Parts: sequence; C-alpha cells; structure tokens
Amino acid sequence: MTDFKPKWPSRHTGKALAASLLIAFGVLQAPGIHAQPALPTLGDGLELTTSAERRIGDSIIRELYRDPDYVDDPVLQEYVQGIFQSLVVAARARGELSPELEERFAWEILLGRDRTVNAFALPGGYMGVHLGLIGVVASRDELASVMAHELSHVTQRHIARLMAQQQRTTPLMIGAMVLGALAASKSPNAGQALMVGGQALAVQNQLNFSRDMEREADRMGYGLMAPAGFAPEGFVSMFDKLQQANRLNDNGSWPYLRSHPLTTERMADMHARLPSGQASLSLPVATLEHAMLAARARVLSRPGIDLLRQWAAEPASTGFAAQPLPKRVAAWYAAALSQAQLRDWAGARRMLEPLRQAVQGDASALRQARLLAAEVELQAGQPEAALQLLPAAGGTRPELALRSQTLVRLGRGSDATSALETWLATHPQDATLWQLLASAWQQQGQPLRALRAEAEARAAHYDYAAAVDRFKAGQELARKRNGPNDYIEASIIDTRLRTVASRLREQAAER
Repeated sequence: MTDFKPKWPSRHTGKALAASLLIAFGVLQAPGIHAQPALPTLGDGLELTTSAERRIGDSIIRELYRDPDYVDDPVLQEYVQGIFQSLVVAARARGELSPELEERFAWEILLGRDRTVNAFALPGGYMGVHLGLIGVVASRDELASVMAHELSHVTQRHIARLMAQQQRTTPLMIGAMVLGALAASKSPNAGQALMVGGQALAVQNQLNFSRDMEREADRMGYGLMAPAGFAPEGFVSMFDKLQQANRLNDNGSWPYLRSHPLTTERMADMHARLPSGQASLSLPVATLEHAMLAARARVLSRPGIDLLRQWAAEPASTGFAAQPLPKRVAAWYAAALSQAQLRDWAGARRMLEPLRQAVQGDASALRQARLLAAEVELQAGQPEAALQLLPAAGGTRPELALRSQTLVRLGRGSDATSALETWLATHPQDATLWQLLASAWQQQGQPLRALRAEAEARAAHYDYAAAVDRFKAGQELARKRNGPNDYIEASIIDTRLRTVASRLREQAAER
C-alpha cells in the first residue's frame, strides 16, 4: 500500500477521493507499512469527532493548495462561494446543520483547473469544484444542485460514517487473509481464492453502504434547492448532463459493483420529486452573468492554444447573430478572455465592446464585463486604464484584488494598504490578499510588515513550516531595527510565531 497523496481527482469521480480516504485512514495495513495512529472516537467507538474530521480535512487541503491545478480566481471564487453559502444557510434553517458542525467546519470552496465535470466533498466542510463543472452547467441552478448534493454528504457526516463502516468490514478482510494463509499450505490457488473472495465480500458491503449515502445526498440536496433560492428542476437537468458526460462508462453494466446508484435510477428518483402535475421538465433559465462565468471557467481551465483560437474566432462565425443572447454574451466573453490569454490585446478590446453593449440592462453582467475589461488592461500593461474601470472604493473581493494589483503596479501600494487590512481583519484565511498586502508594504519600505504578511499568507494555507520561517526572519530583522512602529510589529510577530509554531508541532504529531 502506498501513502495517500491528496490530489485533484482529475480522472476519477469525487467519491473516489472518499475511497482513497478510507484506504489512507483504514486500520488494515500492508506488510512493511507503519500503522496509523488511532483516530479519536466518540460514542460507539466508530465515529470520528467533528474536530478530528476537521483536522483530516485540513491535512488534505494543505496538499491541494500546493497542487498546480489549484486556482484562486476571485471572480469565480466569489460566484461559487455565494451559491454555496446560500445552501449552507438553507441547511441551517432546515435543521440539517447542527451548531457544532457549523462552528467547527470550514465551509470553504476550492477550485481546480481540471476540465472534467465533477465536484467532491472532503472532511471538515471543504468542497472541491472543477472548472470543467462550472463550464458545462447551463444555469446557477444546475451548479447549485451538484453543490447541494455534496453539501449533504458533509452535513450528514458521510465520510465519518464511511470510515466507521470500513472498521466494521475490516474483520472480514482479516479473516479472509488468515483462512487464505492456512489454505495456501495445501493449495496456493485455494488460498488465493479464499482471500479474494473474503475481500470481495467486504468491498461489496462497503459499496452497498455508499449507494445508500448517494441516495440520501440526492434526497437531502434536492430539499435544499428551493429554500436556498434555486429551481429544484436544476437537479434533474444536471443529471441529464452527468449521464451524457459519463455515457461511455455508465452503460448500465455491473450495477452491483458500483459505489453509486445508476445515473438512470437517480434521474428517475429526481423526476418523481417534481411537483405533481408537472408533465415535463422546465429547464432553469440561464442568466447572462452565469453564461459569462461559465465561459470564464472554460478558458481558465487551460484547454490549449487551438481551442483558445477557436473561441476567439467564434463571434465572426456564420450564423452567430442568430444565436440566443446568453450564447452570444458567453461567446464574446470567451473570445475576449481567450485573446488576452493569447496576448492579443487589441483583439480582446474588440470583443469587449459588443459584450458591454449587450449587457447594458443587466447590472450583474455589466459588472462582470467591467471586471474583465480592467483585467485585460492590467495584463496589457495599462494599469491607469484598468484603474479607470474600477470603483474608487468599496466593491467585493474581485474588485479589491484587482484594484490592489493595479495600485501596486502603479507604485501606489500605500493607497491599497488600508482596504486590504480592513478585508483581512475579517477574512484572515485569504492567502492571496495577504500576499498582495506584503507587496504593498514592501513597496512602501516596510520590510518587517511585508514579512509578517508573507507569513500570514503561508499560515492561511496551513503551510506552518514556511510561516514559521517567515516569522523568524521577521524577528531577526526586528533585532536590527529600533523604530516605535517596528517595536509594535515585532510584538505581533512574536505572538503569532508562538501560535503558528504550536500548530506546526501539532501538525507534525498528527503525521
């Protein structure tokens, strides 16, 4: 058995990651592998505590932050996190989210550049969403349906229950191996058959348990849709897309070897939940904002030069003018962003003009068009033009991040500092904005504050070793400086170093 290396599950379903967790934290160890320390238990001795589950999630997330596929795009992050928070609020209102769970879990979304249609739940309230999923869904309701399903895995503690179930099936596997070893003394083939048969029985029990969880997550997730402000029909239309995406390997064969119910079974269940008298599925309406952000996800998933060129040329194709407005808006957005990726700034600006005109009556879509225009100007080396497109103050994280980058580029880091510090006071886990603050302080000749901000950025991603290194560098620098501001900053660094060093020791002990 090899050590579990958390990665974005690029070519697997999200639940394959849960299966990997079972292997990683199972009690059965292969010969030569050191046994894992016992997991904290509660009640019947089989279920993880919420604190233990959060620690497991933190350890996995720490690896995902380092994965090249991890992406922090403020525009997409805000959109997906907003949908997720609406679902969390609905789960709380319906009594599906206990106060303990809400307090101890992270409730955080991570985006991955993977182009597959997938999302996955992790221990501790984390959720991974592939850009491929955002790029294929036709509406925010369809995206919400997938996230509602995964959220239900978290609120119902399915991962903890899977681990408990594996502990119950472990004696079956151990018994099969013992019987196999005894039988092998007479017949090697008989011994192998006994071991394989016993393991198959244990695995089958585990698969049956997982199928029940998938049905429960479907049912609970469907119930969250309307209270969260989403059309429940998005659940059914999303199942249609999943069936198309998996039609090559979801052809109905060997259903008893699946950890999920057949897609067709789940689709029938969702159709049965539609309001009585609704003969056919009413597809959720795609907003212009969603069309734009789905296009953004497709471009940022690194599809290759050929596809970027194809998207850049789409608005000039025959019959383009006859397409519905959401499709044209998505095409203009994808064309502008693709041209920017190809470093054709003039081409990107040409695509932005019809895009802005098309979304004039939609405030959310117009905001996205302005953000894209500012992004293009900044990438084109025109920070002054980018700043003209951004609000002087206020806005949410995308505006703050883009305006701070622009001000630093202009050598005006002092103008960005106050807004960044205000944001980070309430969002201390925002590593990207901590790094921007470090750049702003460095530009102002404040290396001690810059070092602290760099350390906070590392700590926000649970890289406590790197954070300790930065804090110690700050201590060393503080010894060489004697200003009053440096004394205050040095005191903050000393306090934070003790806290983060303690977390590093805990992290080492857990490993």
